[in-house]
Amino acid sequence: MHDVKQNDSQSKIKSLPIMLFAGTMGLGGLCAAYKKLSEIFDLPSEIFSALRALDCTVFCLLSAFYFFKLLKFKEEVKAEFSHPIRINFFGGFIISLFLLALAYKDAPLLYYSLFYAALGLQTIFTLYVISFWIDEKFDIATLNPAWFIPVVGNLLIPIIAEKSQAIWYYFSLGLFFWIILFAVIFYRLVFCDKLADKFVPTLVITLAPPAIAFLGYVKLTEQFDAFAAILLNINVFFAALILFSYKRFIKLKFALSWWAFTFPTAASSIAFLKAYEVTQSDFYLVLGVGAFAALVASILIVGFLTAKSIINGEIFSEK
Repeated sequence: MHDVKQNDSQSKIKSLPIMLFAGTMGLGGLCAAYKKLSEIFDLPSEIFSALRALDCTVFCLLSAFYFFKLLKFKEEVKAEFSHPIRINFFGGFIISLFLLALAYKDAPLLYYSLFYAALGLQTIFTLYVISFWIDEKFDIATLNPAWFIPVVGNLLIPIIAEKSQAIWYYFSLGLFFWIILFAVIFYRLVFCDKLADKFVPTLVITLAPPAIAFLGYVKLTEQFDAFAAILLNINVFFAALILFSYKRFIKLKFALSWWAFTFPTAASSIAFLKAYEVTQSDFYLVLGVGAFAALVASILIVGFLTAKSIINGEIFSEK
């Protein structure tokens, strides 16, 4: 009986999907969004402490399980790292590290340790992924907005880092490749076969790059100018488009890709709340609070369905 349980546990570790790190991205985004909201409404700091503790716990547990997978099942990890879609979710691990650094910015030693570890990984990962895209031949059907994840990591750096000229390097890379990837992905969405149902939620990822680029640009330039307004309005448009296309989402069967609803919504909420801070426009305040409410609802729903799928073992058979 013990051997059966051990084999079952190892089988689950072997099938542990890298996409689960989209969940820690969502939790990290929730921490950052709550922090920004609490600065405006003076909300209890204890809730923020609880949220970041939850995020840290989930991230550490998931990282430990995936590290065990790396040690025991190298070929499976290698297969994910060579997969045209799954490789992008390794960026989710790095983004989760960045978000943890942001959450623990009040603890300098932990902040700097997490930030520079993530920065090193992001620098190498960006070079590898771009080389991978160039060297490999892909079917255009593999393209979906999840390909933005490695780009978003670069755009996130200026928000989390101490301000310096060197940070412009990452912002420039992120902005450049976001524009290029968007053109290619939009072509794929319009002129090729429709996305498989399980990838439809990744359409929400289109919210993240303009929102994070807006936040990074405002921090780097310390102004809300025409370019900042353009970035924010692109985010507003995609948020409206997602809402307008709600029928596309309501009949979907649960998949890990549902976590795509969370982090981009968090990024949008923070961007709108930052815009409110700068402009004092109630319009942005309403959008920011509305996006935060949607974020909380999506995390509760997707978190519950993920836990249920883990208990039932369905997550470990998802392809």
